[in-house]
Amino acid sequence: MSVSELKERHLAATETVNTLKEQLKQRRQSLLDTDISGYAGSQGKTPIRLEPTDLVCCRTLQGHTGKAIVLRTVWERLHIETERRMGAEKGLEKNVYSLDWTAEKNRIVSASQDGRLIVWNALTRQKTHAIKLPCAWVITCAFSPSGQSVACGGLDSVCSIFNLNSATDKDGNLPVSRMLSGHKGLVSSCQYVPDEDTHLITGSGDQTCVLWDITTGLRTSVFGGEFQSGHTADVLSISINGSNSRMFVSGSCDATARLWDTRMASRAVRTFHGHEGDVNSVKFFPDGNRFGTGSEDGTCRLYDIRTGHQLQVYSQHHGDNDIPGVTSIAFSISGRLLFAGYTNGDCYVWDTLLAKAVLNLGSLQNSHEGRISCLGLSADGSALCTGSFDTNLKIWAFGGHRSVI
Repeated sequence: MSVSELKERHLAATETVNTLKEQLKQRRQSLLDTDISGYAGSQGKTPIRLEPTDLVCCRTLQGHTGKAIVLRTVWERLHIETERRMGAEKGLEKNVYSLDWTAEKNRIVSASQDGRLIVWNALTRQKTHAIKLPCAWVITCAFSPSGQSVACGGLDSVCSIFNLNSATDKDGNLPVSRMLSGHKGLVSSCQYVPDEDTHLITGSGDQTCVLWDITTGLRTSVFGGEFQSGHTADVLSISINGSNSRMFVSGSCDATARLWDTRMASRAVRTFHGHEGDVNSVKFFPDGNRFGTGSEDGTCRLYDIRTGHQLQVYSQHHGDNDIPGVTSIAFSISGRLLFAGYTNGDCYVWDTLLAKAVLNLGSLQNSHEGRISCLGLSADGSALCTGSFDTNLKIWAFGGHRSVI
């Protein structure tokens, strides 16, 4: 058989496969006759009732010198890169970019453009560590599962690891214990593999995600990049499945989310469509079978990793064209509630079952005075921490007769 005949057969086979894929997609769509809220409503389910006293701001963390934001949109990335090149002599603000909780719920780490990571005691509001960074232009940070180390990354394309138990140098600074170098673009997100202090996954502006061995400082696997099933624009967010740490999902400026298996880096397991803007935030549902997304298009969505189907859209109706984007999301410990921060300062609490917004933290007393840019839930689900352009971090806790949901 000649080469030309082989090419013809290959093209024919590819066309057949694509046709079958499209037929399967259409068949699946035909079976999607409802969504979660539609079915729940037909079964007589009612939304959770949350009063303003049920979720209250109990503490405000002040110490960083600028805006609490997360680097998400294309405009923001271009803006911050321009600021970096212009230099500090312009009197630029120092910004906070990210936060993360420890597994034992009482500590928070936040990353700031003032050149420091701050580790907070969430109960007393005291700073236990103020870590001077090798690069001030930091975007993301994360606690290790044991709480003994923290990681951060930013515009220097490096993920730096700090051991909180290390001795400080002569200037009182905590030394970098490991630098993970290999990305060709900014490090936009990082997360430790659950129950392991030795492995970490990063997402980057070079359109790839990387699994790292922290002990050796080497890349174990690269997801995307030259592979056709990878992202076609910057990766903005990642989330590792707490039920199966070999699986993780990534969100990107290409308006998709992709599911990956760390044992098979050559291609994404699934690609999830539906958004019409950057996917700024992704987070696995507590059961590990679903995940949520938050997008610049102003919507949050819920997807099933087993079927690839979109299960629900969570969106507010706006009369004008200025739709606030979603910057960050988190699920309650049961998954019944979805917390979503928006660019206009709103922070809605969604009932995931009925797709109803049951509370807006942005309308409560002691709420933020700027856009909500990052948020995270404590491991036991008892407290939510939010960051904002108003330079503050706020801790919200269930009050009154309410218990953890």
